Amino acid sequence: MVFKIYQKYIIKEFTFIVCKITFIFLILGLIMGLLEEINFFSDFDVKYFYPIYLVMLNVPSLIYEIFPFIFLLSSQFLFLKIIDSGELNTLKNSGLDNFKILKLITSVSLVIGIFIVIIFYNLSAIMKFEYLNIKKNFTKDNKYLATITENGLWIKDEINEQINFINAKKFTINTLGDVDIIQLNKDFEFQNNIKAENVDIKKNNWNLYNVKIIDKKNSIKTRDAMSFLSNFNYEEISNLFSNLASLTIWNLFELKKNYISINYSTTEIDYHLQRIIAYPFLITIITALSAILMLNLSVQKPKLFFIVIGILLSVIIYYINFFFGTLGKNEKIPLLVSIWTPIITLGIISLIGIIRINEK
Repeated sequence: MVFKIYQKYIIKEFTFIVCKITFIFLILGLIMGLLEEINFFSDFDVKYFYPIYLVMLNVPSLIYEIFPFIFLLSSQFLFLKIIDSGELNTLKNSGLDNFKILKLITSVSLVIGIFIVIIFYNLSAIMKFEYLNIKKNFTKDNKYLATITENGLWIKDEINEQINFINAKKFTINTLGDVDIIQLNKDFEFQNNIKAENVDIKKNNWNLYNVKIIDKKNSIKTRDAMSFLSNFNYEEISNLFSNLASLTIWNLFELKKNYISINYSTTEIDYHLQRIIAYPFLITIITALSAILMLNLSVQKPKLFFIVIGILLSVIIYYINFFFGTLGKNEKIPLLVSIWTPIITLGIISLIGIIRINEK
């Protein structure tokens, strides 16, 4: 594909502005993150580069979340530049209308959005995972671990000088099913093996039902019910798996398969995957809305006015997405509806705006 001179110019200018604004937010993210990490490590004896290293691992995930806002501002500043310099009139005198300019920058946004999802998101997820993995070693929860594999839910729990390794084949709301608990003392010597058909984990004091207890002498005791104290409850276990931003796309599909194997809800993962799929389209539509807004407002107003308008537009879009996303995650409406309704609505508004700007 051979680009015309005006196309190359607009693509170069728009891409440069996106990179410049991204760099500004990157610096702000590094400064704010560094202050937070220095405060976190103030009680630990660590080398000076630790906070810097952790901030560098975490900031790409932050940038990914604010890319839509970056593209909104980039579209605004592009039009401010070409309008203030008189380049917009020059382009129009050369036979280029507003629609062609809009089509060009939205196409660039879509291509960059796809690149962000395929490359940048996965890199940021790998770095976020490493960030969380390092930081958990400095928290009080580092001896309480939980993970979901194809063999079920696994928990390591230390309490009352006992180490409990817990495996559950099923995990549903407030309940574990087909549970196997290996109890060791602090010297890692075997104490008991507790098996239960069902476990109520609504509170930290679990209720076990249809229990079989095998001690170190291999004798077996059975009980209809018993209590079991843990550092975990359903809410705490669920929260351990809520940071999906630290998982790459292929990790998300693998985790979804493991969730299905233990009958655990995949709603959170499905929602996250749909957001990733919709991400390039969201960036594209936000770019279009920003451009339409600029072409419909008086350019005589100060630049701060347009920045404020951009921030307000971002906040409105954020809360619309948040509202529909909450409904989707709570299964009040289908996930596809919760993700795509705001995007389709914004797309329709953009189409109406395109008709108006082409008359200018």
